[in-house]
Amino acid sequence: MNQIVFVLEDDTDISRLVQHHLEAAGFAARVYASPANILGDAERQTPALFLLDIMVPGGDGLDLCRRLRSHPGLSTVPIIFLTARAGENDRVLGLELGADDYITKPFAPRELLARVKAVLRRFERPTTPTVIQFEEVVIDAGAMQLKVRGELTTTTATEFRLLDYLARHPGRVFSRDHLLDAVWGDARFVTPRSVDVYVRRIREKIETDPENPRYLKTVRGAGYRFEVPRAAQ
Repeated sequence: MNQIVFVLEDDTDISRLVQHHLEAAGFAARVYASPANILGDAERQTPALFLLDIMVPGGDGLDLCRRLRSHPGLSTVPIIFLTARAGENDRVLGLELGADDYITKPFAPRELLARVKAVLRRFERPTTPTVIQFEEVVIDAGAMQLKVRGELTTTTATEFRLLDYLARHPGRVFSRDHLLDAVWGDARFVTPRSVDVYVRRIREKIETDPENPRYLKTVRGAGYRFEVPRAAQ
């Protein structure tokens, strides 16, 4: 079966354009003009990805993103915002809510498809899955699962890939630009500030005190370093 993409877009011309190019690329597309029925439909048939406009009648994509990220059965499905709101604050807010990409209008259909495929690639499991465990944190790359203090902790695919990459290279300092290349590849929407947003989200999930992190450290003027406590190495 083709991977299905749920599209929230109230502009008929844009929704037809997006649907046409998704289907031409081998995806199935289900288009919604408002968020009213998306959650229920997704519970019955989980999509591969949500493509959400922000400003739509009867609600908005930001609120829907919040609801999806708190939904136990849908929280890990990737989300891309496709919106006319191009300000950096809007972009950062979208990432803080858990979006995996943020595309602004007007857009080129070829770029849209490239970004959809890039986000879906982040969900691919590694060919040699391994588990990293230290103290009360378990990072299972094969299942793409994070457990903290014995509890399964929800992450987006991008958060997981960043955490997994840092934890596999303990003690090394990585610049934001290096992390952009290693985790996001050619996702041009991401900026160094975006990396900071994801680091903050990861700290909130693995650190007892995110303001004074024990594992994920900031190296001023250089980037970030992941420290595994000596007793756990």
